[in-house]
Amino acid sequence: MVTTTRSARSRLWRSASAIPVRDARSPLTEPQTTSGRIPLARFAPSVPWGDFRPKAFAGEAVPFRVTAFREGHDRIGVQLRLVAPTGEESLHRLRPLADGWDQWQTEVAMLEHGVWRFRFEAFGDDFATWRHAADVKIAAGVDAALMRELGARLFDTASADKERPAAERRSLAAAAITLRQTTLDDAGALEIVRDPAIAEYFRSRPVMSLVTVGKDLELLVERERAGVGAWYELFPRSEGARRKKDGSVKSGTFRTAMKRLPDVAAMGFDVVYLPPIHPIGLTNRKGRNNSLEALPGDPGSPYAIGGPEGGHDAIHPELGSPADFRAFIRAAEREGMEVALDLALQASPDHPWVAEHPEWFTVLPDGTIAYAENPPKKYQDIYPVNFDTDPAGIYAEVLRIVRHWVAQGVKIFRVDNPHTKPLQFWEWLIATVNAESPDVIFLSEAFTRPAVMQSLAAVGFQQSYSYFTWRNTKAELEEFLSSIAHETADYMRPNLFVNTHDILTEYLQYGGRAAYRIRAAIAATAAPTYGVYAGYELFENVARPGSEENIDNEKYEYKFRDWAGAIERGDSLAPFLTRLNEIRRAHPALRQLRNLSIHWSDDDAILVYAKHLEAALSPEGRSDTIIVVINTDAHSVRQTMVHLDTRVWGVEPGEPYDVEDLITGARWTWSDHNYVMLDAFTEPVHILHVKERR
Repeated sequence: MVTTTRSARSRLWRSASAIPVRDARSPLTEPQTTSGRIPLARFAPSVPWGDFRPKAFAGEAVPFRVTAFREGHDRIGVQLRLVAPTGEESLHRLRPLADGWDQWQTEVAMLEHGVWRFRFEAFGDDFATWRHAADVKIAAGVDAALMRELGARLFDTASADKERPAAERRSLAAAAITLRQTTLDDAGALEIVRDPAIAEYFRSRPVMSLVTVGKDLELLVERERAGVGAWYELFPRSEGARRKKDGSVKSGTFRTAMKRLPDVAAMGFDVVYLPPIHPIGLTNRKGRNNSLEALPGDPGSPYAIGGPEGGHDAIHPELGSPADFRAFIRAAEREGMEVALDLALQASPDHPWVAEHPEWFTVLPDGTIAYAENPPKKYQDIYPVNFDTDPAGIYAEVLRIVRHWVAQGVKIFRVDNPHTKPLQFWEWLIATVNAESPDVIFLSEAFTRPAVMQSLAAVGFQQSYSYFTWRNTKAELEEFLSSIAHETADYMRPNLFVNTHDILTEYLQYGGRAAYRIRAAIAATAAPTYGVYAGYELFENVARPGSEENIDNEKYEYKFRDWAGAIERGDSLAPFLTRLNEIRRAHPALRQLRNLSIHWSDDDAILVYAKHLEAALSPEGRSDTIIVVINTDAHSVRQTMVHLDTRVWGVEPGEPYDVEDLITGARWTWSDHNYVMLDAFTEPVHILHVKERR
């Protein structure tokens, strides 16, 4: 059923461009052509390849854009017709972008989950065409009488429209009479031509001609957590682990790890991510620092999944029971967090699959099974799955495993190395799981070629790792941040992890404590989803020689950390992470992806960007603007001028406005050109809130 939109505060969407719903009327009967009477092309949101839906998350302000034009000088209008999953229909007027490319755009924040249908409709805007011509000609004394009569006829047509409010119809009818009065001079006629109230009547209910309807398109809107969240990775076996008198280690469990959850929640994290929790194989078990020989008591890599106790549907007995795991999930939920579980589709030589389904692996000419490699890395404790030997069997088994963990309460899966499995498998699996459980989220941990990473996102992954980890200079970050916000945002949502159990970049190794503040600040403000791996707040920056991994990597051993002591000594980044997450929660502009704008500085190390959200698109009904200025050089004090296009947040160049630094509490009056000094050793970042002007 088509319903008339009553307000831009619909429970299903937010928009500043809503207009009453009308049927699209087109006089076109012939000729029927591909281009249409008014050409419509280059639709957005869209996916650049394949027949895949673009996507958004609930509450995301989505730019809808189309290229539209017509011949000559007559004016056109463009509108967006949206149909919510419930069937409620709304119309939104697009504005022309002053880019010389005939692009039109509007932003709408959809609040309802599900598949939305949309299409663009273009039309000859008879009022806008007349108004432009009349303004020019009457002012010049050219064809003034003709322009007045054309306007009167246009007002006659509009006043006869019974869908218009009665007061509006009376006003338009009176304007038509006035335009025909012989005593009306040109100045009086121009007052009617330029009357903003009349212009608004025709904006909300335009008189259309040459209506052209674009093709029907779809947009998948997923739950907010698919696009917004702060992730924290921890190894349950380390949380609560203790060294016994004989030197051996008693593993932490889900029950002991639960004690860490309040501290993680207090820092403001929304998602607790666990590496694989399954039994770990003994054959070729890796020792500390990825050594080829494990010593007695070495726990092994959790990615060498499977042993006599079971495989991907089993829990390592030292971590606890299925009931303990469910208790861990409930404890996280009480703290306002969700649990993300690693989905690593590979097997140790001891996995039940090896004996029961040897056809699921690659057998070499010498009869051995090929182990995993990511040159130059070798994983002698892991067999990769061959998806081409028995695809039906493998597909069914993985689906069974995912369903099993969903039944335990897991709604988020961080997928290990998805780029080493067939793309069509992920398309099938994610579609199948989401058809049953739409709230399940899959994060793609793929660091590979851009086309592969983007394809994984296009076929269904709700989130993706990205190149952020290796983008550190101002120039690199400007290019990267612009691309994730504007080039791939229709289908790829980046999760900006600052580090992982596998990744400790040179920037963190050699940048000192400033580097940790800088990277966290960028990750937390540039994208609505980011993550840290436990130990980041302790500035763990020593790498295994010749690698980008922490020495004494937790993937191969237990870690003992003094969280509370570090805070007491003032030796923890936890307070800074807490403040970043507080800022993220307080400012809806930071919970958006596509609203980032790059600005300028005179220094090649000072990165400047802003995030702005219009009041009509904000859940609080107030506009929100954050300006971020960061010294990307972790070894220096920088002084420079920053240059801002303040029109992005509605301030004309040269006008003053007040800002507050949300880290230090300092306040300044800024304009479009401002002096800054950022000391990497004390405070390398400004996170500025633009105060509302009264």
